[in-house]
Amino acid sequence: MYLFYCPDIEKQQTLSEEESAHCVRVLRYSVGDEILITDGRGTTYTARITNPHPKHCDFEILSAEKQLPHHDFHLHIAIAPTKNIERMEWAIEKCVEIGVDEITPLLCRFSERKQLRTDRLEKIILSAAKQSLTPYLPVLHELTPYDDFVREQAKLNQQRFIAHCYKDEKRLLKTEIEPGRDVLVLIGPEGDFSEKEVADALAMGFVPVSLGNSRLRTETAAVVACHTAVLINE
Repeated sequence: MYLFYCPDIEKQQTLSEEESAHCVRVLRYSVGDEILITDGRGTTYTARITNPHPKHCDFEILSAEKQLPHHDFHLHIAIAPTKNIERMEWAIEKCVEIGVDEITPLLCRFSERKQLRTDRLEKIILSAAKQSLTPYLPVLHELTPYDDFVREQAKLNQQRFIAHCYKDEKRLLKTEIEPGRDVLVLIGPEGDFSEKEVADALAMGFVPVSLGNSRLRTETAAVVACHTAVLINE
């Protein structure tokens, strides 16, 4: 069954124009058909279509069920956007499918992309969440300066990792993650983090890690880090 998204479902039982068009024009749902809807906060609703309008499809709620999260920890990936935005979009899509909870684009010293439109990324997140039938919509933040982000995250009770390519002493991420604890992984730009950025992170309690023997592209590293954290916690 296809999953529709309606964040204000308890206030108004009408799909958005985009969701309505997909429901009525593309999938050909009609009066009386049952659909599955999520509010993006963990509740799924079984509903029946009452007015299959392609711009404002109305429905009535038949039942609601609170879903448990896919895992018992919070996974946050902070990644410097790639110069080729399609690679960033691909990474976000795959991380959502795997099970990321929060994504923060980072503005780093060697970032080649210094501006970012989050509206398109939010659509990709929504599409990936619906595709994987995820009732929890991951949080996407605006592009955030690296120093500000690291400083704020250092205040939180979580496992904090920074994946970089310098030849310092590092352990594999998969051996450092403690199951059941929240995880944050920093992924740098194509030119890697600067030495100062790495040093600042280590001074604030971040643990330097490797994602394997191969040198990975930024978008690949994000997906590997996400998958590793989820796999260790399963």
